[in-house]
Order: sequence, then structure tokens, then C-alpha cells
Amino acid sequence: MEIKTKHLEYVYQKNSPFEKRALYNINITIPENSYTAIIGHTGSGKSTLLQHFNGLLQPTSGEIQIGDLVIGSEKKKKGLKSIRKKVGIVFQFPEHQLFEETVEKDICFGPMNFGLSEEEAKIRAKKALKQVGLNEEFLQKSPFDLSGGQMRRIAIAGVLAMKPEVLVLDEPTAGLDPRGRTEIMDMFYSLYKQHGISIVLVTHSMEDASKYADHIIVMHKGTVYKYGTPREIFDSPEELIKLGLDVPESIRFQLKLEEKIGAQIGKQPSISINELTDNILSYLKRGDIQ
Repeated sequence: MEIKTKHLEYVYQKNSPFEKRALYNINITIPENSYTAIIGHTGSGKSTLLQHFNGLLQPTSGEIQIGDLVIGSEKKKKGLKSIRKKVGIVFQFPEHQLFEETVEKDICFGPMNFGLSEEEAKIRAKKALKQVGLNEEFLQKSPFDLSGGQMRRIAIAGVLAMKPEVLVLDEPTAGLDPRGRTEIMDMFYSLYKQHGISIVLVTHSMEDASKYADHIIVMHKGTVYKYGTPREIFDSPEELIKLGLDVPESIRFQLKLEEKIGAQIGKQPSISINELTDNILSYLKRGDIQ
């Protein structure tokens, strides 16, 4: 399902002394079956934008099209319930939203709230649990007896049980250790590749953006500063650094190394460790090092 915005603007507390424009002139297209990362420093509008993707927020002006539904600035909009089944949002620390006495009941809550029978919801719960890498033994456990990483997977399973076509992730690895972070990100990538679920990842991790995404949206001061493939975005690392953004560690290392030796080790920035290794080996083989 495609998501497209046209001159989207959002103002918090409009026509009040506390009015604040959070987004303006947002014109983007998130294609069907794609993996898009949204990056930008704190306050750039990332989280405000993602809340428009399933109608939690409606534009102050302009519009957003989610599948066949167009949402404008009118006060009441029909069809939002169906959109929220198709676009699932996983906020930071989703495990804080768990509340049922068993894992099964927690995962079933969403589907049953949208009208599914208990029997069908339980079938979905088993499938969703498998998608997040947990077996059926967890179904009758209390979510509060599980580890933090397992609780997060349960919360994500609750979103997946809705069978979304698009999964929007707001810093989904916050608070996890490096191993748990890698496992969660690989799990989302598998959902994208194997199940055809479009992923929209809001992240501060340039490594995750460069490794997983097909396209990257750079947000700055409430609007889109740049859009392109990871290669197109990170080919100008100095530009991102001037915006106060980070770049992948491999690029930072390359920039420092090139400054140290006074020469370029590759024709373009290394957006992965493998690229960096290849560039260094090629440089050494050329015999350029003094």
C-alpha cells in the first residue's frame, strides 16, 4: 500500500498563544513493498510525520493519501479505522503498553477489538508469535514474567496480528543491548523481505538506515531536506554533519583515516564495514601508502 503526501503541514495548538508549526511542505511518496528510513535530529518532525501515516494526526493543511483514502484538514474523517488495521505503528518502548494477564490475550486484543472472533484472533496470535521468533509456549505466560526483549517482541506481535500492510517503527530498538538490537532489526527486515510488509523506520541509527533501507528521508526543521537511496544520502557526509546529524561509523572512520594520511582511500564514502575494508585493501594494494 502506497503512502503519499501533498503539501502536508501540521501545526500544534493552532490559533493559540502556543501555536507551533511542526511540519510544512511535506511532499513524499512511500512506495508499496518498500523499506524507508526517516532520519533527522530531535525536533525535526519525524515523530509528528509518522503519526499522520495512520490518521492519529490529521494535516492542518495539505493532504496525505494512504492507499485509496485521502485525509485532508477536515475535522471528521471516515475510514480511519480500516486504515489503522493496514498501517501499524510500533512506538518507542511498546512493551509499556502490555496489560493483559497472558501473552495470548494481549496479542488477541487488537484483532478482537476490530471485530475478529476469539477463535480467529487466537490463530493470528500463534502466527504473529512465530513471526517475532517466539514459540507457542509463551501464549499462556504472563507478559510481565518475561525479559524486556521478549516483552517487546510480544508487543510487536500484537501489531502484526492486525495483518498490517505497512509497519511504522519509531526507534524500535531503544534501550536494547547490541545483540537484542540486531535481532529485532533483522526480524523487521525478514518481515519486509519474506512477508511483503512495507517498513517505515524512524531512527537515529545511521547504521540501521544505511544497512536496511531502500530509501532515506532526511528531515530538518519540519520539512524534507533530502530524499534518496542510502548511497545518495551518505555520499555527502559533510552535508549531514553540518545539519547536526551523524553518519555511519564506517564513514566516520574513513574520514578520519583520510585526514590522517592526507589521501583518499576510496572514490566514495564507505557506507558499510565491508565497503570500508575493501577500500582500505585496494588502497594498500595500490601501494599509495607512505
